[in-house]
Amino acid sequence: MNNIYGYGILGIAVLIVLWGFATFNRLVRLKNIVAEAWAGVETQLKRRADLIPNLVETVKGYAAHERSTFDEVTRLRTQSQGTQDMAQRAQTEQAITAAIGRIMAVAEAYPQLRASDNFQSLQKDLGDIENEIQLSRRYYNGSVRDFNVLIEQAPSNLIATWFAFKKADFFQIDDPADRAVPKVSFS
Repeated sequence: MNNIYGYGILGIAVLIVLWGFATFNRLVRLKNIVAEAWAGVETQLKRRADLIPNLVETVKGYAAHERSTFDEVTRLRTQSQGTQDMAQRAQTEQAITAAIGRIMAVAEAYPQLRASDNFQSLQKDLGDIENEIQLSRRYYNGSVRDFNVLIEQAPSNLIATWFAFKKADFFQIDDPADRAVPKVSFS
């Protein structure tokens, strides 16, 4: 009879160890998926950063009096590329998006610029890259969600705590104005 209890306890211990290994491996896999997803976001942000000097130079020829806008987007581009902190990087990227929007608004005042093949190509490329950034952010945030849920859920949170897995940060919009639904009026 003692052997039956001994085998039962041994069986339960083996199942717990196997569950621990499986949970640890799942956490490692999700952590690597988050890292891969962030690399995808960074790739798209780099593509946009590489496009900024061409955009600035193209518009600068037509609107030299907008020097502060050009200087700001150049400064933000440099700041973004030197930042490793996720929250700071997200904030800087939002500022870049706003600055690019201001450059595009400047360009609207110059019909010759808008008609330029170079500007139209840059504008199309920028639109494509912005779409890719949005898709990459969405994939990254989904990966972060799955990873963070596993870290917080019981009983996998025990393994996450024992092996010091930390929650990942979402790449999110911090400016409430960017979250607001735009008002559309036909009057």
